[in-house]
Amino acid sequence: MLTQISQLLDPQQLEAVRNIIATGQFADGSQSAGMAAQRVKYNEELTLEPAHLKDLNNLVMGTLVKHPVYRSAALPLKVAAPYYAHYTKGMSYGEHVDDPIMGTGSELYRSDVSITVFLSSPDEYDGGELVVQTSFGEQQVKLPAGDAILYPSSSTHRVAEVTRGERLVAVSWVQSLVQDPEKRALLHDLNQARETLLRDKPDAGETRQVNQSYINLVRMWSDI
Repeated sequence: MLTQISQLLDPQQLEAVRNIIATGQFADGSQSAGMAAQRVKYNEELTLEPAHLKDLNNLVMGTLVKHPVYRSAALPLKVAAPYYAHYTKGMSYGEHVDDPIMGTGSELYRSDVSITVFLSSPDEYDGGELVVQTSFGEQQVKLPAGDAILYPSSSTHRVAEVTRGERLVAVSWVQSLVQDPEKRALLHDLNQARETLLRDKPDAGETRQVNQSYINLVRMWSDI
């Protein structure tokens, strides 16, 4: 399931993000890829002074982790610090699946949900679509600046070649409380109905039933 979060970052936040990014430099992005992905990864990644990187992550991830759609769809247990990927004309990221285990040392985590936050407007570049293989076929994603997309890390995906301009995104991963993507999708749908009932019919019997079912399914399916 692909889940879009519209207007995750507002125009003021986007301007602040871009101002911080402008203080850094971009380096070869293939160095952070796994052995298989290195062969198809042609982009750049941002390097920043630690204090500036902390401010940038607080803006992007601090907003994301509070968003109700993110919390409902990802059911996060652990979330990775993002990296900031930069694509110019001729750059792309070929077909790949994200590494199943990421991090280092005691900070290892399983990648269940991949997240892309778009920081460039669609009119700033041609090409550069995020292309995800789903059970409904190939889905192409190119969202407004400030929007985010969540999708299973087990999905085969790629970034199409940029043919004009610059594409800038933040990318992160989540280890979910619920590893199975189909179960996560069902819980997200059920939670949307649950929240509507809790808002509109808080004292109804069906609200109590749906709320109890959601809570117990999370308990049944969670990894902890």
